[in-house]
Amino acid sequence: MAAEPGNKLLAVIRVRGRIGVRRDINETLSRMNLKSPNNMVLLSATKTNLGMIKKCNDFVTYGEVDGALIEKVLQKKGLKASKEDLAAITNGKKAAREVVAMPIRLHPPTHGYEGTKVSFGRKGALGYRGSEINKLIARMS
Repeated sequence: MAAEPGNKLLAVIRVRGRIGVRRDINETLSRMNLKSPNNMVLLSATKTNLGMIKKCNDFVTYGEVDGALIEKVLQKKGLKASKEDLAAITNGKKAAREVVAMPIRLHPPTHGYEGTKVSFGRKGALGYRGSEINKLIARMS
């Protein structure tokens, strides 16, 4: 796990569907409000959230997200988040769930995912991708 706890805002996107998912992983995904593919949630990089992400690493992709891109996506989806709220999230003063409580439904990415069964380090779509998540979100919005 490359992301360390701190004042980072993580975007977590569910890549794979529900069929063949173990019960405990499905429950973890439900607790993060990731119930269907192409849903995105914003989480702060706490130890608890990183543990949940690590457990369902084979079904999601995640990374540190840019505040300007998230603001643009939220406006496009009709959700409201002020610049002060986004600044408070990135500084760690406010939890991301306080601002955006529901998952953000995105389109499938233009030109598709790289591979839904392979990790990002091996030219796939799953797991930690760092700031490259911003390119994926731009392709999905």
